[in-house]
Amino acid sequence: MTRFALTLEFDGGPFMGLQRQSHGPSVQQAVEDAAFAVTGEKVVMHAAGRTDAGVHALGMRAHVEVEKPFAPFRLMEALNALLRPAPIAVLDCAVVPDDWHARFSCIGRAYVYRIADRRAPLTLERGKAWQVTKPLDAAAMHRAAQALVGRHDFTTFRSAHCQSASPLKTLDRLAVRREGGMVLVEAEARSFLHHQVRSMVGCLALVGMGRWREEQVAEALAARDRQALGLNAPPDGLYFVRAVYPES
Repeated sequence: MTRFALTLEFDGGPFMGLQRQSHGPSVQQAVEDAAFAVTGEKVVMHAAGRTDAGVHALGMRAHVEVEKPFAPFRLMEALNALLRPAPIAVLDCAVVPDDWHARFSCIGRAYVYRIADRRAPLTLERGKAWQVTKPLDAAAMHRAAQALVGRHDFTTFRSAHCQSASPLKTLDRLAVRREGGMVLVEAEARSFLHHQVRSMVGCLALVGMGRWREEQVAEALAARDRQALGLNAPPDGLYFVRAVYPES
């Protein structure tokens, strides 16, 4: 049995999320079905993160185990051929030790959230960014974001359906910058609560629009109450960027 680490890129728009779902298509199901067609084996995919419906990935790490001998490049090419036309691509495939686990070996995760602040409808970026029709003050958003960096009780920014045992998380980095017509919110931590990034972005957007004072983000955090959340951003603009492992 050989364990292969996969790096996946996908458009989350057509899927109910990364994890296999009973009520619709998932990225996991698509990859596992392709792996079965290639190997004839029932393969289970484990991923570094769990993304919701509509959330995208630029570099999601995952792993599968295959009994038949395969060169990594050959397996990658075969999976990509069979994944078409689904918007999923295997960017890299490598043999890893049997004790390497895409989820449990991961020591860091990074996301980026893309906001297009313009009045004209999105065409090329439709479904790939959150459109906000008012101009955003990215500098104010960045200043407000710094109140969330560090170890905190993120109950306010946690989904009611979150399954994490504790609302305590350490946010290593939260930065906001403008890049052309996009405002980018970059978040890094060992792990995140369900909807944490989208909830933080929603409140920062309220600051950028001038509807919240910068200090209100810190006040919402201190409230430790989901009712204090100003806005939960939609999934369209969220991308899983990378997973970090000890060897990297």
